[in-house]
Amino acid sequence: MKAPRPLGIVIKLGTSSIIDAVSHEPLIATLSLIVETAVRLRKEGHRVVIVSSGAIGVGLRRMDVEHRPKHLAQLQALAAIGQCRLIGLWDSLFSHLRQPIAQILLTRNDIADANDQRTQYLRAQNTFAELFDMGVIPIVNENDTLAVEEIRFGDNDTLSAITAAMIHADLLFLMTDVDCLYTKNPRQHPDAEPIEVVEDINALEADISTPGSALGTGGMSTKIVAARLATSAGVTTVITRSSTPGNLVQILAHIQASQGLQLQKSSSFASLPLMAAAAAVPPPPATSSASSSTAALPKPPLHTRFLPWAEPVRDRSFWILHGLSPHGTIFIDQGAYQALVEHAGLLPVGVADVQGHFSDNDAVRLVVVDRNTHTPEGSTPAVATPGAVASGTEVGRALVKYSAVDVSRIKGHRSREIRDILGHASSEYVAQREHISLFRGKGSRPASPSLRDRSPSQRAATSTSAVSTESPLHKVEALTLNSEEASS
Repeated sequence: MKAPRPLGIVIKLGTSSIIDAVSHEPLIATLSLIVETAVRLRKEGHRVVIVSSGAIGVGLRRMDVEHRPKHLAQLQALAAIGQCRLIGLWDSLFSHLRQPIAQILLTRNDIADANDQRTQYLRAQNTFAELFDMGVIPIVNENDTLAVEEIRFGDNDTLSAITAAMIHADLLFLMTDVDCLYTKNPRQHPDAEPIEVVEDINALEADISTPGSALGTGGMSTKIVAARLATSAGVTTVITRSSTPGNLVQILAHIQASQGLQLQKSSSFASLPLMAAAAAVPPPPATSSASSSTAALPKPPLHTRFLPWAEPVRDRSFWILHGLSPHGTIFIDQGAYQALVEHAGLLPVGVADVQGHFSDNDAVRLVVVDRNTHTPEGSTPAVATPGAVASGTEVGRALVKYSAVDVSRIKGHRSREIRDILGHASSEYVAQREHISLFRGKGSRPASPSLRDRSPSQRAATSTSAVSTESPLHKVEALTLNSEEASS
């Protein structure tokens, strides 16, 4: 019988999960249980990553500061103070079980090296792979000492999703101070019902009004963003309570039985707190149907599970869509969009307008618009097709071959005219097809928050604009249409 394959498991811990909100003391009991769970999973051959917040919280305790400051420089200084103590705490706890760890500090720019063809993203992947081969558990955190906008948003949820996609993880656990998502706020509505399985995030009706803690910057809405990103990359995402990390094992066993994930069984899990050998979920009988087997499974600890996409967005497409920060927008006509859907590149004749300041090899948004009645000389107005999308819809991202200034000069013209207009022609395409990733027109796309995301009040003030491109919950789903992945 073929041995079950190891799983990639990412465990994300928010500040409120590891730091007391009042005393700012580390929650040693919770951290110890998390360490024990992670080590046992690693010894079973699984690739385990911990995404840990808490640097600022630890810094507050070290400097005896009662309240989280508002000034960015103070936050960054506290993060610098707390980060070394936080990783020291993790190392101390893991060393009791003789488990080596590694610290990985990231910002969005660390994986957004578009000019060098995502070299840094690939190097990060290789670093993770080498650490796994060495039996090391990486501890990942946002580099709050250098980050700017990220420090004011619950970006470690997003970071955990990007990390899970980067290592091709099977499961992402978003550990928080509640058991799961509810239809209403359970603290205010006794009739609130738990949401245990989410098949379509677009149809999700849950109360996500709970803000982040006094120390943290996230909230339930940022976990929905993370779930969108991770599930689009084929990662099953789970929201569950952080104070009982031993529940991870029961949830894993339940997912194994209900979804068919090949989690290695081990009697060593029986010694975990809140666990017993009888709690292990037996595999469903071979003669039973999937539905009847799932119905007969013992109830796992309360959690919300987001099911992954059947056709996930991987590697280069995911990197273009979510690893990069777009520097501008190219508006294309319906005909150009249909050509992209059919795997053609973006020609200048299909470009209607340009917005922003970008250079060649920068990432840009692609937005479909209807052609104006006045088109540039030599251009051909686009003809609407049955598959046309609504004007103003962002349909994808691309790495461009020309700067914003050059694209604005050649827009609407034929490729053979590029050299006459610019004096040079590095490509017949504004963007080649292998450098373009598209979203699905139906459903909801998982949009990673941009480095330039505005504050909530600013987003509300601009929510009526023609093209909503920076809202973390902007809805359009991703479609993998790139030649690199098609060949694989």
